[in-house]
Amino acid sequence: MKIIELYKNEYLISTDSKKLDISVIHAFLNKESGWSYGISIDKVKKSVNNSLNFGIYLHSKLIGYARVISDFSTIAYLGDVFILKEYRGLGLSKWLMETMMGHNELQGLRRWILLTSTAE
Repeated sequence: MKIIELYKNEYLISTDSKKLDISVIHAFLNKESGWSYGISIDKVKKSVNNSLNFGIYLHSKLIGYARVISDFSTIAYLGDVFILKEYRGLGLSKWLMETMMGHNELQGLRRWILLTSTAE
């Protein structure tokens, strides 16, 4: 799949999984998220390897992340969506969602799913 990279001022959204800092994703999911406490780094790596990933970066530092699990035909599930606390309130999550939903491979889907008990 073609790598997408979009800039907004000093921020970058990229679908290049090689840029992802798995330790940042694991730390957030394991310690800060309400949905993945205790997840192993191996499970995080496997989930990343089997998803369409979107990282948000500030000067190459991963500050936000989301992944899409999809059949690329009818449905997409958004998973592990987060922006690190110190970068919230800057409109980055809105930009991330717009970028994900605008991705060429995800057009024409019948459904998008995001399960959450909190919308922080």
